[in-house]
Amino acid sequence: MASASFFSTLVLVVLASGASAQLSPTFYDTSCPNALSTIKSAVNAAVAQEARMGASLLRLHFHDCFVQGCDASVLLNETSGEQSTAPNAGSLRGFGVIDSIKAQVEALCPQTFSCADILAVAARDSVVALGGPTWTVPLGRRDSNMSFPNQALSDLPPPTDSLQNLMTTFGNKKLDATDLVALSGAHTIGQARCTSFRAHLGESNINSSFAASLRGICPAAQSASTDGNLAPLDTTTPNTFDNAYFSNLMSQRGLLHSDQELFNNGSTDSIVSNFASNPAAFSSAFTTAMVKMGNLSPLTGTNGQIRLNCWKIN
Repeated sequence: MASASFFSTLVLVVLASGASAQLSPTFYDTSCPNALSTIKSAVNAAVAQEARMGASLLRLHFHDCFVQGCDASVLLNETSGEQSTAPNAGSLRGFGVIDSIKAQVEALCPQTFSCADILAVAARDSVVALGGPTWTVPLGRRDSNMSFPNQALSDLPPPTDSLQNLMTTFGNKKLDATDLVALSGAHTIGQARCTSFRAHLGESNINSSFAASLRGICPAAQSASTDGNLAPLDTTTPNTFDNAYFSNLMSQRGLLHSDQELFNNGSTDSIVSNFASNPAAFSSAFTTAMVKMGNLSPLTGTNGQIRLNCWKIN
């Protein structure tokens, strides 16, 4: 009887331990109840000032989660960290907005709300601010004690990737083909640098008039004066989160090589076609994929820390 009682207690302890490691949308309801509205207001203000910031904040969350999980490691500005790697250097933006949000949240509830969770919520609020769908963000992530530059180089897909490489990279994160296409739909907002799409302008699977219009921004010859020039990832509605990106792909107007790979006589063509004709299907798949991506290897419980400043460890 005593043995059975001990076993029952052990099961309860294990279950409780497992439960504490799970993310929950109500995680801060008691400890920091006004944090979500504070983040939303700050994101709305930042996006109202510059629409592109919405895409930049969404991209920060993606570049965080794909490297060692959603742990705010991308925010650490240490020398030779993730921010200095090729996928991030000179292109990641929005750090000042996140720092401002963190300061406001710290004033509400000191050392309670993690930077990783701020990134996850700000990504959602950015999409909503630009007319996209909303979703419930599971919370309770903690912040990493270190940065992971090697993983940033290996795990973040470059704009030159083939469909097979994209599917492998996303598959390694337990994200399937529908998740890949849906998350790529984030390119319905934002801009890319000339260095990211120059090579694609000379490929065969791009609309000729579209390519010609871009060569004025991004000439074939590499040049420091043009390498940083920007073009919208979605020329139709560049500041609205909608499904126009997929219609663009079907008319060979994907800005990046990796974009057009999703509709290039391959296995994801039908998914692109479905999202192009069915906005609700895209919204549903996108929100599902964002939650899946947000659940990548979060630090919970006593792992990691709650940073006082998002750009450095405590």
